[in-house]
Amino acid sequence: MAANSGAGAQFVDRVVLQVVAGNGGHGCASVHREKFKPLGGPDGANGGNGGDVVLEVDTNTASLLDYHRRPHRKAPNGRPGQGGHRTGANGEPVVLPVPDGTVVKSPDGEVLADLVGEGTRFVVAQGGRGGLGNAALATAKRKAPGFALLGEPGEQREVVLELKSVADVALVGFPSAGKSSLIAALSAAKPKIADYPFTTLVPNLGVVSAGDTTFTVADVPGLIEGASEGRGLGLEFLRHIERSSTLAHVLDCATLEPGRDPVSDFEVIENELQAYDRVLGDRPLSDRPRVVVLNKVDVPDGRELADMVRPEFEKRGLKVYEVSAATHEGLRELSFAMAGMVQEYRASLPPAEPTRLVIRPVPVGGEVEYEVRNVGDNTYLITGEKPVRWLRQTDFGNEEAVGYLADRLARLGVEEELAKAGASAGATVLIGTMDDAIVFDWEPEAAAAAAAASPRGTDRR
Repeated sequence: MAANSGAGAQFVDRVVLQVVAGNGGHGCASVHREKFKPLGGPDGANGGNGGDVVLEVDTNTASLLDYHRRPHRKAPNGRPGQGGHRTGANGEPVVLPVPDGTVVKSPDGEVLADLVGEGTRFVVAQGGRGGLGNAALATAKRKAPGFALLGEPGEQREVVLELKSVADVALVGFPSAGKSSLIAALSAAKPKIADYPFTTLVPNLGVVSAGDTTFTVADVPGLIEGASEGRGLGLEFLRHIERSSTLAHVLDCATLEPGRDPVSDFEVIENELQAYDRVLGDRPLSDRPRVVVLNKVDVPDGRELADMVRPEFEKRGLKVYEVSAATHEGLRELSFAMAGMVQEYRASLPPAEPTRLVIRPVPVGGEVEYEVRNVGDNTYLITGEKPVRWLRQTDFGNEEAVGYLADRLARLGVEEELAKAGASAGATVLIGTMDDAIVFDWEPEAAAAAAAASPRGTDRR
């Protein structure tokens, strides 16, 4: 979501990002040669790993605008290995700075990472592993492999980035209630201010100091009735309230709109907050402490109205402060009250965690390495992480490399599973997915040949 603000600047708090990690470099098939020693053994080195795509919290980044303009990001590939045991260089990771409070989601809404705290990192796309050179593939039976493994492709992903402001206090209220003026008076923030609705098109953040406590205040764009259902601008910015520990209702005591007064405005906003209620980490919006700020008491009618409605809010157990953003009346008391509530909340939190590296662990143990399924007349589909990865590493233009793949599959137990599933000689075997699979003709005797080393280039598998 992008919104215009000020003189052509933009604020973006939701983007769809396409990322591609680097491919791994291919391994090298090379034989050491020197004078009087034409076959000095394999010396082909491994390829380098592809570069990762990493998201990192940077407090100097305030918006996701850069990714709105350029939503495609790619990391460099790893370099191929060379002869003489010269390993290919790894691809450099691409580090993408994001604002504090960025949530990473999958396209279907699953939360992958919640990035809070300067320096917190999340590898959003993993680079492909480099292929092994023939020096690493040499064994007692295969002393000079005439092949190497290919590098694996880097991960490609589409993710959704959402920014949820990290503010201690959220100022909520109707458009033109004076929230922008209030945050400007409380802090050094300079939001756009005017006397018409929807002046604020982006959340503004200000830093407030009261005694020994320093806290941040978010001026959230105006809510109206029905905001939680998409009316006005409120729905686009309600997510910026979710992280705030304290809510401040800014109520206009000088409005001239018919049918509006501070009490009814308060109830409308409360209903919208409850309709939007979500639990993100600690507690729902309706359960957070709040204060009532009766604004614009510098206007004669405003002060009179504030005195009339104050008992109603106090009867509900709410702290009430009469202020004027224009004359700064009551702002000191309000800032110290909010500081006390913020400090109380902070004291209830567990000790702060150090900067984190967010990882997505790969499941181990209890997972089926592969699966063999009958998908037709003497046709079988093999799926699983290992077989598919081995396919990607195989150079199908090299018969010895294909034979090595057959050895690996046989050691994994694929031959036995095919026999159990009822496969007969000449069966069609697909490895991968139905839409993108490599097709083989299965010959059962190939497993028996796996134990014997074939001359280079004559392996019938």
